[in-house]
Amino acid sequence: MSINGGRKQLVTAAVTAGLALGAFALSGTASGATETAKATGTGRHVKPTIVLEHGAFADGSSWNGVIADLRADGYPVVAAANPLRGPAFDAAALRTVLDHVKGPKILVGHSYGGNVISQAATDDPEVKALVYVAAFLPAPGESALELTDKYPGSTLPGTLDPVTYQQADGSTATDLYIQQDKFPHQFAADVPGQQAALMAAEQRPIAQAALEEKATTAAWKTKPSWDIVTTQDLNIPAAVQHFMAERAHAHTTEVAASHSVAVSHPHLVADVIERAARATVR
Repeated sequence: MSINGGRKQLVTAAVTAGLALGAFALSGTASGATETAKATGTGRHVKPTIVLEHGAFADGSSWNGVIADLRADGYPVVAAANPLRGPAFDAAALRTVLDHVKGPKILVGHSYGGNVISQAATDDPEVKALVYVAAFLPAPGESALELTDKYPGSTLPGTLDPVTYQQADGSTATDLYIQQDKFPHQFAADVPGQQAALMAAEQRPIAQAALEEKATTAAWKTKPSWDIVTTQDLNIPAAVQHFMAERAHAHTTEVAASHSVAVSHPHLVADVIERAARATVR
């Protein structure tokens, strides 16, 4: 889906300004940590900033448990807002964060967010590693929809709630939600029921076109990658996740978890991220 005319400029400017402001504040914190380490002689190196990109049907709050662990261990963190409009558009929004956070970074993507980090990190020397969390690792020319259907097992199509609307130019576009009563089982089966119900109510839609848009670059071809494969995932079948992880030569962790592994297993996800950070930033 595209946003036209002045509205597009306004939304893009707002996204850019908001993300850049948050990223700038955190980059300042990281810079301060650098000076403190130099002054006191403590620490061998500054910890990289962890940049988290959520996927479809979720928002930044899906990383709350992961963020708590990372911060407790001294890592600066940015949970970027993903517009969920398409890999190219969303990668451009994520670039506003990456360009304002100075120093080394570890880029983490959940689900469709994997498409976004794969494009946004291309040719960025400050992104030291990629961490995929129940995520897509598309090769150029592949779409999320194509990869989902590569092996059987996804029950997502039968749970979707499409909303079609008219754009300013008269054309129509469709946003996709998961039906709220089906969300807990489909998306978050191992999350406590009350919390899963809140996630269902708060979910953000993804443009149908975003799932059909083909990738143009793949940063995992040149950067070290870690991958958390969820074996009880009803959105992206485990067989698909294994295929992508093996193709990327990723360091793989397998866990019996739903698609919402960052919510149900935040300590595991944070641990994998920190392993990637320790292995690539010295």
